[in-house]
Amino acid sequence: MSRRTLALALTLALAASASACASEEETSDGEGGGDSATIAFLMPDIASPRYELWDAPLFEAKIEELCADCSVIYQNANADASRQQEQANSALAQGADVLVIDPVDSDAAASVVNASRSQGVPVIAYDRPISSTPADYYISFDNEAIGESIGQSLVDHLDETGAEGGILQVNGSPTDAAAGLIKQGIHQAVDDSGYELLAEFDTPGWQPSDAQDWVAGQINRFDDDIAGVVAANDGTGGGAIAAFQAAGVPIPPVTGNDFEVAAAQRIVAGQQYNTISKPIEIVAEAAAEVSYRFAQGETPEGELELFDTPAQLFEPTVVTLDNLPEVLAESDQVDAADVCTPEYADACAEAGIEWEG
Repeated sequence: MSRRTLALALTLALAASASACASEEETSDGEGGGDSATIAFLMPDIASPRYELWDAPLFEAKIEELCADCSVIYQNANADASRQQEQANSALAQGADVLVIDPVDSDAAASVVNASRSQGVPVIAYDRPISSTPADYYISFDNEAIGESIGQSLVDHLDETGAEGGILQVNGSPTDAAAGLIKQGIHQAVDDSGYELLAEFDTPGWQPSDAQDWVAGQINRFDDDIAGVVAANDGTGGGAIAAFQAAGVPIPPVTGNDFEVAAAQRIVAGQQYNTISKPIEIVAEAAAEVSYRFAQGETPEGELELFDTPAQLFEPTVVTLDNLPEVLAESDQVDAADVCTPEYADACAEAGIEWEG
């Protein structure tokens, strides 16, 4: 990701006159925190570059826009649930007025909610819900809709191409409640599709290497009966593709989610069928809006309730080669120049993607 791209995204985030945010209806029974506040922003891992490049900078920029005297404590747990608990405890000890957490382990994060609640500090679940103990608010893209969208897109493509065989399903982490929602959505699309679900796998920690190893085993087991692979994110989709490449067999259509640069390159190269575009500024700025309101003693209302938690969910966009040029042209998150490196330049030009080299 180029520095120019990140700088542009931050500029747009600061300049935006309006952003997706919680409903303006509110109640204010709690004691306000004044104009200044300390807000903890606790992210789950560094394996996905999005948290360092996008979520944290965009969240911090929006908080600064809302409140120049507010401060953000940013921590990343590097996929360690115990470390995330320690980071939450540290933030509370530093006087955090609100915790925003994307949990490493959705069940383990219940202890964060309980510890925060005992100190009167509201918790916003970000991107992944905390299913066992309700947080005070939940902000995310609609994960169940993501699963259904990538699954249905794959099924429609298999129908259009007259594919024969069955589907492999590569789910996300079994400790991630958002992965569970994506999994449910995939099943809604696949179960009654007419294509047999050959096998499915819950990928520990979303690790692409684990997804690759599992898919490699299924290639040996099912051979050319695999018509497609529905993978829950770009990392597991990339792992699935690597398994087919290592086996030296044709790659069937493979799905993804997150619209990473590498995924866009695989789509251009004809290796990955789809991904999901989720402009992070939408959820990052919405989380900043809601957390600031909580810090001021307000109680924002959700648009719906999920896991007994007031929630605000945003709709995702399916990306295939057909609409990739348009999505790239409109994206502040992925720059076409980062996708269309020399290795992919000819394929980008053939796809109709414009970029400044």
